[in-house]
Amino acid sequence: MESKKVLYVSQEITPYLSETDLSKIARYLPQGIQERGKEIRTFMPRYGCINERRNQLHEVIRLSGMNLIINDTDHPLIIKVASIQSARMQVYFIDNEDYFSRKQLYADSEGNEFDDNDERVIFFARGVIETVRKLRWAPDIVHCHGWMSALVPAYLKQAYSDDPLFSNHKAIYSVYNNGFKKPFGKEFAEKLKKDGITELPDSLPDSPDFKNLTRLAIDNSDGIIFGSEDADADIEGYAGATGKPVLPFTDDESYIDIYNDFYDKLLQ
Repeated sequence: MESKKVLYVSQEITPYLSETDLSKIARYLPQGIQERGKEIRTFMPRYGCINERRNQLHEVIRLSGMNLIINDTDHPLIIKVASIQSARMQVYFIDNEDYFSRKQLYADSEGNEFDDNDERVIFFARGVIETVRKLRWAPDIVHCHGWMSALVPAYLKQAYSDDPLFSNHKAIYSVYNNGFKKPFGKEFAEKLKKDGITELPDSLPDSPDFKNLTRLAIDNSDGIIFGSEDADADIEGYAGATGKPVLPFTDDESYIDIYNDFYDKLLQ
């Protein structure tokens, strides 16, 4: 029987960034799932604070060179890759000079969140999907971690719904307690609609904040996992009300097996 394929789209992965609940899960879960017989691909943004020489990143020329149009402006998509040798695992990095060259992740040195975080989220989601299309690699599971990956399920279910490569995928969104404080600009909904994402939570156009972005991810996912212990009660209630499979937070050391079982049940 052919191995099932799992695509990981993660906001942070250690050792490229410091250890957080998210970055640790995004590092060890793919390795564990690979060791359990599934095929994996892993993506994250190439933030400017990641040392390319020390981490041995190099550009994948055959995957780079595409332009993504966001809000009527062309943005070159650069793809880099590095290996975590001990895990026999490659990590693909989505890069762009305009969006990811700065040294900070989501806010400047004064703590002011970047005004273009909305477009960075759009670019990251589309960059991952376009790269997977170039790889001609059809995932069975697409598991997204953190708000920087929140648009991937919506793009797959709406903008790329006719692409046969994604016709059989199941999307999973992992919710973490690492939200942004400043809502995106009011043009966010229009930028999404230009890309073919027209089904939005009612309150998102007027309030493009962390909760509504999470609701959009949940609406377009087939399963939801809570990756942080103290989840927002509104988001927990929203996920539960969908009737979709929900995996509550677990700090069980065997979480990889728990997640693997969750995948398998979704694929039945």
